[in-house]
Amino acid sequence: MLVVAILLFVLGLTALTTGVLGFFGRLPGNRYLGVHTEAALRDETAFRTANRIAAPTSVVSGALLAAGGLVVLAASTLTGILVTVGVLVIALFTLGSGANAGARAAEAIAPPPETGGCGGSCGGCSLKNTCEPAASSQPA
Repeated sequence: MLVVAILLFVLGLTALTTGVLGFFGRLPGNRYLGVHTEAALRDETAFRTANRIAAPTSVVSGALLAAGGLVVLAASTLTGILVTVGVLVIALFTLGSGANAGARAAEAIAPPPETGGCGGSCGGCSLKNTCEPAASSQPA
């Protein structure tokens, strides 16, 4: 159970660090840690805002994972397994709710660019001929 406890501590430290850096706006823009939806990665302000909103849930998840690691160290095997599963499920739901709130905030700050017609991708799709004006079937 020592390996499971260490894994919970590492996950907890990662979530805690991400939350603290996100709260203070120091989390660098990346595709691996924090809220990294398409809207959040569109500009730096959206990324910082999304991660600032998601930070409290990330910190709570990190603390929960670390506490779970402590319990796993002191518990029997069956109790340790049950605590591990419970802590992981609760932490994932907590992280998910914060990420959802952050993603919504990023979408409000940096809405997707408007595209016209068929999305501006007529040159490379199978609908190319539908985007062009119809040719007259009568000879000139």
